[in-house]
Amino acid sequence: MPGDPFALADEWGPKAVLHLHRPSVGLRAILVIDNVALGPAIGGVRMAPDVTLVECFRLARAMSLKNAAAGLPHGGGKAVIAADPRRPVEEREQLVRAFARSIEGLVDYIPGPDMGTDETAMGWIADEIGRAIGRPALMGGIPLDELGATGFGVAVACEEACAHLEMKLAGARVAIQGFGAVGRHAARLLAARGARIVGVADSGGAVLAPRGLDVAALLAHKEGGVSVTTFPGGTAAPLAALLEVACDIWIPAARPDVIDAANVGRLAARLVVPGANIPVAPEAEPLLHERGILLVPDFIANAGGVICGAIEHAGGRQSEVFGVIEEKIRANLRQILAEAGSAELPREAALRLAKDRLRRARAFRRWR
Repeated sequence: MPGDPFALADEWGPKAVLHLHRPSVGLRAILVIDNVALGPAIGGVRMAPDVTLVECFRLARAMSLKNAAAGLPHGGGKAVIAADPRRPVEEREQLVRAFARSIEGLVDYIPGPDMGTDETAMGWIADEIGRAIGRPALMGGIPLDELGATGFGVAVACEEACAHLEMKLAGARVAIQGFGAVGRHAARLLAARGARIVGVADSGGAVLAPRGLDVAALLAHKEGGVSVTTFPGGTAAPLAALLEVACDIWIPAARPDVIDAANVGRLAARLVVPGANIPVAPEAEPLLHERGILLVPDFIANAGGVICGAIEHAGGRQSEVFGVIEEKIRANLRQILAEAGSAELPREAALRLAKDRLRRARAFRRWR
């Protein structure tokens, strides 16, 4: 990818790119508001030590596409805070509150949880500036990570894509890279549908079990704050080994570009359903297609969290969330897979869907 984010700019955005710096508390952050044709941007606040401006831009664009494809009255944005999320809670709170105060006047952006942040962090932000999604239930929010909204949508996408491939989800072998807020719920929900979780990975490495992991026991094990590699119900392996595990469905639910041109040939799956944004490098997508591996577009598969957030922002009820997520993801995925057929990348059909909605919305805006 180019090092200059403005080389990525186009007719759709970004609307604004801001660098936020508060030396007194050690805050270094970036906010990209990509597109607001449909309404104020919703996008997560990511905390990681190695985030970059280009990564932030790409994630913000993914949110614009995701919100448009899901038919939400919101644009896309993303914020990144350059810090280790494992630092003491008092330090994280100070950073998050300083970030919130820095964006108080940027009302075109509504923060949400992302990798390295959670409902508690959204509570801090809401306390500072009065706007955030994924807030704790005690603050009137719908805690999307606690509910597993994104993981639920991924499970629905797996079910729909399996039907398209005429493959049964019950008994299908699933590997999940990333076992945080998205991956753990996806594992739980897919296991409940009869899938066999044959491998999972976190930042410490992977655990493999060809006959299937006991997901309930693994979830209980992870509550102790340890790596999946120490789980006694499987075999510990390096993180890279998960890419090569024999499976039917591979779910990337962690960082960007985990599948690239260099390693795509090692993937042993029929179906890739992203739980994370931009987990497949652009140059790897046609290579997957050539190998007959179906890649569900990320901004279709993992839209459950932002759909939940939009319901919360509109004052909706928690009881609505799962029905709306399932309806939107099933309908969109069914449409784009039918349009793409066997010749076209599903992403191209998904881009047409999202950009058509953005184009029509833009016609109503004075400043385009």
